[in-house]
Amino acid sequence: MITWEELIKTASNCHRCPLSAERTNVVIGMGNKNADIMFIGEAPGYYEDLEGLPFVGKAGQLLDKMLAAIDLNREQVYIANINKCRPPNNRDPYPEEQESCIPYLKCQILLVKPKIICCLGRISAQRIIDKDFRITNDRGVWHERKGYSIIATYHPSALLRDESKKRPAWEDFKSIREKYNKLMNKG
Repeated sequence: MITWEELIKTASNCHRCPLSAERTNVVIGMGNKNADIMFIGEAPGYYEDLEGLPFVGKAGQLLDKMLAAIDLNREQVYIANINKCRPPNNRDPYPEEQESCIPYLKCQILLVKPKIICCLGRISAQRIIDKDFRITNDRGVWHERKGYSIIATYHPSALLRDESKKRPAWEDFKSIREKYNKLMNKG
């Protein structure tokens, strides 16, 4: 089993795909490394690339508010992305770029050992739940895989572009809180 230190060192020196040539920082993840809930987005954006931390721009500010609304914060959860380097102009990461980074994410999941995984957006859901996942149709449904309870919801940046998605995302976050409460009461 790889350690956090080995993962960070390996990912920080990664040149598996062309995204590494343009990055300012590798964005591994942040939060509680023993969290029960892990949020996974698609890739770093402009501000994330500058700071080396996930979800620090406007979408991250909204994610913080969404977490607070269900009585959670960044210190209680772990936040990562499929890709660790920013695609140019914040475009979706290409499948081959995602494939290059998936081993890092798998290591993060094994190290954190979350009980709940929340996919933020289509790209994350397609990589983790099903390649044919359609975020508008399939979000908010729980999946049980390999001991993980997995759900997908809209990416916070989608909520910034389309206010009508905020209500369904709120329902998903309430569902995450309910699932978390049930899991914690079992232990």
